[in-house]
Amino acid sequence: MAELTQKIKDILNGTATSTITGFLNRRGLNNMFLHDVSPLRLGMKRMAGIAYTLRFLPQRKDKSSPLGSAQQTAMEQCPPGHVLMIDSRGDARAASAGDLFIGRLAARGCAGIVTDGGFRDSEGVLKTGLPAYHQRPVSPPSGIAHLPYDIGLPIACGGVAVFPGDIIVGDCDGVVVIPPDLLEEIATECEAQNIFDEFAEAEVAKGRSLIGLFPNQDEKCKADFAAWKKARGLS
Repeated sequence: MAELTQKIKDILNGTATSTITGFLNRRGLNNMFLHDVSPLRLGMKRMAGIAYTLRFLPQRKDKSSPLGSAQQTAMEQCPPGHVLMIDSRGDARAASAGDLFIGRLAARGCAGIVTDGGFRDSEGVLKTGLPAYHQRPVSPPSGIAHLPYDIGLPIACGGVAVFPGDIIVGDCDGVVVIPPDLLEEIATECEAQNIFDEFAEAEVAKGRSLIGLFPNQDEKCKADFAAWKKARGLS
């Protein structure tokens, strides 16, 4: 299983989730992009990290988590470089977290937070600088609808199965999940695609037709791309 090295993280942070989703689709993994989950605000920094999971149940006042405060425990135990993934059952009636909880994750060096519910204290969350993805803003506290119950188990988030240790990538479009055993080969393909995308974007800006350029390249395009790479010292 490949390690999420800084080099791979840099590649993923430079790759659109649409590109990653396409590479996963080719492998038959067609449900890896979270549904109805968006960045708290466009322009947030990119996110790449390892999944750490927290699961909410529907609230029952006669029940409590065997962990005590599972929500606080997750904020204190989510490792640096990890993304806290919260299963809120797609329920945004009450907040999955707010600015103080998310600020604690930021202070501890975590990579981001994702829920298929909602966050409260949006301006405060933005001030933490931590990438945050949710369904929509919501003000009521979590206890109205949610019982934070357990951590470190497989969950559903945004209609996608998320396992602890999965690789999570987020951009302005949303969040995609990469199985860790595919990380190295996906990163290699992303690196190559990013180079081609730079070439293609420059060609389109100069007025080149998409025919023979994208999505399929003709022989002239391949020759032009090879020359473009050689001029830049790229293999």
